[in-house]
Amino acid sequence: MRPRAADEIPAQGSVPGGLQYSLKLDGFRALAFVLEDGRVFLQSRSQRDLSREFPGIAAQLRAQLPEGTVLDGELCAYREGRLSFTDLLRSPGDRARLGVPVSYVAFDVLALPGRDVRTLPLRERWDLLGAALADAVPPLQRVLATQDEETARVWFRDLRAVGVEGIVAKALDSAYRPGGTWSWRKIRHADTRDGTLLGIYGPPERPRALLVALPDGRTVQTSPRLTPPQSRQVAELVGDLLDEPAVHPDHPDAGPVRLLADPLLVELRQAAGRHETARFVRIRAEG
Repeated sequence: MRPRAADEIPAQGSVPGGLQYSLKLDGFRALAFVLEDGRVFLQSRSQRDLSREFPGIAAQLRAQLPEGTVLDGELCAYREGRLSFTDLLRSPGDRARLGVPVSYVAFDVLALPGRDVRTLPLRERWDLLGAALADAVPPLQRVLATQDEETARVWFRDLRAVGVEGIVAKALDSAYRPGGTWSWRKIRHADTRDGTLLGIYGPPERPRALLVALPDGRTVQTSPRLTPPQSRQVAELVGDLLDEPAVHPDHPDAGPVRLLADPLLVELRQAAGRHETARFVRIRAEG
């Protein structure tokens, strides 16, 4: 299951059956299969086996869980009191020399020995996950979660300093199904800041994305695609300021961009985490 991005933590009671709020950790998402022959398969989102890159985790899954168990969770590295995604990219030997521990933090269970539990609602799977990990010791653990909205908001506010990316809100009645779903929503930390509109991608009357300069001097293409109202606002304000389309040297793969003769001030929302994006909010007319 892939959660959909949302801007705000949804209120408890906004979804029939209620919500669970869990921490969104900055790591490698991986399905953990404890197979009948004693092997462990750590499946990445790209279907790659990560067990050789995280042999300690594979060994602990094999030692602590019975064959036939399948979990969904996150591989997380820790350094100096916070999550460290970049240390997951190191070799096992480098992490060992640097003293960087890795944990597998499970947030769902798909199967138990002889039993597929994916069709059960999350509220039941969560209890089964707790039972499956009742005797587990680090580096295996269950993710921190609550049904209390205010607690989730406190976590969202206070745990950013230790590398927590945000909150995932999940419908307690949701079954586990492949693909994206609005039953699970991820709310990541984001900073709203000013940027400079340098150009547009797409037709002048209906731009699909913008080339913007960030305060630190970097230029990025906005994402996701502009909404129809945003596209109309931009088209109305930049129509007489555009040059001929040309490929920008910093973004050759993005296609031709029409630069503005006079750049405009825009408001952007930048999401935290390694996949940093700049989302267009509006043109600041007063700028």
